[in-house]
Amino acid sequence: MHPAFSVIFFTVSSGAGFGLFALLYLADLLKLGGGLPVEQKLIAGLLALVLVGAGLTSSMFHLANPKNAWRAFSRYRTSWLSREGVFAMVFFPFALIYLALTWLQLPAFEWLRLVTGGLGALLAWITIFSTGMIYGCLKTIRQWNSPLVPANYLALGHFTGALILLAIASQGGVALGGYIALVLALLVAAAALKAIYYFWIANPGTGSTIQTATGFTRGKVRLLDTGHTHGTFLTQEFGFQIARKYALALKLFVFLIGFLVPALLLTTGQDTGFGIYAAVITALLGMVAERWLFFAEARHVVNLYHGTQRC
Repeated sequence: MHPAFSVIFFTVSSGAGFGLFALLYLADLLKLGGGLPVEQKLIAGLLALVLVGAGLTSSMFHLANPKNAWRAFSRYRTSWLSREGVFAMVFFPFALIYLALTWLQLPAFEWLRLVTGGLGALLAWITIFSTGMIYGCLKTIRQWNSPLVPANYLALGHFTGALILLAIASQGGVALGGYIALVLALLVAAAALKAIYYFWIANPGTGSTIQTATGFTRGKVRLLDTGHTHGTFLTQEFGFQIARKYALALKLFVFLIGFLVPALLLTTGQDTGFGIYAAVITALLGMVAERWLFFAEARHVVNLYHGTQRC
């Protein structure tokens, strides 16, 4: 599949934003590190909303007609894309009420603050899951049609969100041990899921062939003619190809820059100041590479009708 920058930015940014808000609420509820000051809570919450909003705005640029984006909300009963949009919009009011009550610090409404924050966190989790299921439900793309896809979206979104929360907490005068432990736990989980995913898509035995795509069980099916001599919309959007050596190099880059370097920065005494911010930047670079590769390696079965032997 063609890796459009708008969708890459959308999935990385919104995933980090939703993950940041959900973890902010949990850290607030559990008083992690002694409890974040109000200022840090507001900074983290508002940054989460900015990341989510920027991601959703970016996603519209992938549409042929951005002015028709509102139509995406009408198919929530059958479309994961529509559900993602609906849940994302419902998320904002609860998140804003939670942040407003955090700012006002009204003891009589503490219960309402915690309830709205909890609902916001729940909607954040549902929205990330819905984003992953947009791709995970597509049977026509073997590399996406797996429970590993929404699981990876959840893990990576929370990992990047935890790193951003750590960077904000480092300026709040709280104990950072719990935040660093949270980041490292999510880092290990995200890296493990990503490794399993890469191992799974590398197995050619689970791919489709022209035989399985047509459904013929007797006789051998072969393609006689592709029907065109130049590229088409289908071959450009659904037939994007990346050389195996470049794919391998990018996977190494994802694990090195996205996981290993941040882990080293946080476990070798570089857990304050420059080390934390460097870990955030390198992790985000790794996630952009991961998401680019996620789209570039996806092979739609329509390619079988344009000369590809296996998808």
